[in-house]
Amino acid sequence: MKVLRTPDSAFAAIRDFPFAPHYLEITDPDEGTKLRVHYVDEGPRDAPVVLMMHGEPSWCYLYRHMIGPVVAAGFRVVAPDLIGFGKSDKPTKKTDYSYARHVGWMRQWIEALDLTRMTLVCQDWGSLIGLRLVAEMPDRFAGVALSNGGLPEGGSPPRAFAIWRAFSKWSPVFPIGRIVNVGAKRALSSAEIAAYDAPFPDSSYKAGARIFPSFVPFENNVAIPDQKRAWQVFEQWHKPFLCCFSDGDPVTRGGEARFIGRVPGTKGQPHCTLHGGHFIQENDPQGFVDCILKVAKL
Repeated sequence: MKVLRTPDSAFAAIRDFPFAPHYLEITDPDEGTKLRVHYVDEGPRDAPVVLMMHGEPSWCYLYRHMIGPVVAAGFRVVAPDLIGFGKSDKPTKKTDYSYARHVGWMRQWIEALDLTRMTLVCQDWGSLIGLRLVAEMPDRFAGVALSNGGLPEGGSPPRAFAIWRAFSKWSPVFPIGRIVNVGAKRALSSAEIAAYDAPFPDSSYKAGARIFPSFVPFENNVAIPDQKRAWQVFEQWHKPFLCCFSDGDPVTRGGEARFIGRVPGTKGQPHCTLHGGHFIQENDPQGFVDCILKVAKL
């Protein structure tokens, strides 16, 4: 497995991400390759943990407006970059990645840090990976705040997602910052777009970002049995589970209906609709923070 590491200089111009970098090395169990995971770790080390999981094709920069307010409320916020994204290492071949491998990599990272009492905050692929982690390690988690994501287990993809999946596979260019800009219902500044582009100096760094949409388990995807096993856990999940989907995401709008009622922990929660597009962290960060604090009560 050949691995690239984005140089620190690529991030030097970012001015609105004042968080110290932390790194932890994990080992791919199949090939023995060492992989460095970057993460933000803010707040008291003995406080309850809020785990913020980003998705495709972003990195933990996505949560920059939310980390501070959650820390100020008394929590420890831990926000990793998935392998292939942000400041984490990036295997160069699409075949180096799989849904199961990502879950395994992040499980190893959580176990190495021995994170417990966690509230999962997730969106997009942060939910596909994060919810699988909850299902595999339920004792480490105290609650879930889910926005604009899910845990698909087959069926046909929404038309908007099918278009996105085809674009990611076939488009000769894959402009990460502009993709995030389109998915946010506000015009990002040129500096913000550059920050989303920063992890990917050229196309050789983008294998993970390119392949992710193909892993979403619609139709006859290989991950469907794993998804169904995860759902068996959530059908018995009585800890707080709050849905806060946005009103302007054509892919996931209405996705809370798949969870409310099916997951026992959704009962009595103050589910709400946030205002914005797919990347709700860019549109309604305070609304998302308010939802997190309702789940992660001290």
